[in-house]
Amino acid sequence: MEKDVDIYVTGSNARLLSSEYATLLSGRYVQFTVYPFSFMEYCLARRSTGREMGDKDFFRDYLIEGGMPFLAQSNLDQESKMQYLLDIYASVVINDIVKRCKVRDVDLLDRVLAYAIDNIGHPFSATRIAKCLKNEKRKATVDRIINYLNACQRALLFYKIPRSDLVGKEMLSINEKYYLADHGIRQALFGDNERQIETTLENIVLMEILRHGYQVSVGKIGEREIDFVCTRRDRKFYVQVSYLLFSQETIQREFTALESIPDNYPKYVLSLDEVDLGRNGILHRNIRDFLLHFPE
Repeated sequence: MEKDVDIYVTGSNARLLSSEYATLLSGRYVQFTVYPFSFMEYCLARRSTGREMGDKDFFRDYLIEGGMPFLAQSNLDQESKMQYLLDIYASVVINDIVKRCKVRDVDLLDRVLAYAIDNIGHPFSATRIAKCLKNEKRKATVDRIINYLNACQRALLFYKIPRSDLVGKEMLSINEKYYLADHGIRQALFGDNERQIETTLENIVLMEILRHGYQVSVGKIGEREIDFVCTRRDRKFYVQVSYLLFSQETIQREFTALESIPDNYPKYVLSLDEVDLGRNGILHRNIRDFLLHFPE
């Protein structure tokens, strides 16, 4: 016997948050999350320029402005594009966080968000943010900061990636990492996507993995860290992200961490290098190639 299924979409421009939809809808429902453009979608949107898929200039533009569909198809100058992203960010903060959560201290919220965005891809905790705010002569309880960060996740502004112990097989509840739904927002706020290119690349890779339906955690094995542990049903793979493997020290750091994992699931080191530096069964891929030909 067939049953009605309600289908709804969540995304940065959704009028209701996913938790609100779940409350309002009766019966069964299916949720689809709409992400900003992937690099492939960005290239397809701009293919009228005559450039090839994966063009280096395309990637530099994507690195800076992110994947908002309107920007990929617009002829705006750079300043106007950044203003567009700032307007989106302000709309999400005001409508999906301040109004819905009845935030009174908007200045404090702005400071928490600025800290989180500036530390994308770095492990941090609400306690650490509270200490930093205290140094700025601002008081904030850990619970309030956690509530702000949770509101950002519900608004699909941030994605929280937990940490997992690859030996003890347990999830760790401290020092999670946060990533932006669209890395262009960081450029609009701080203008440093190219200066902080490794962080930006990590954000881009993480969002691509999420688009393909994988659950992601940050792996810990001894004192070493694995950027992304990716699982989906019976599939699993590991990823290390680096800007360039420009020294033997960098190569050793990225590959040794993966070589220490005692299983045979695929392991990738991703960078912008054009030569294959894979070794000992560890696959090395150019990031642009990985984004355009995601392993399935």
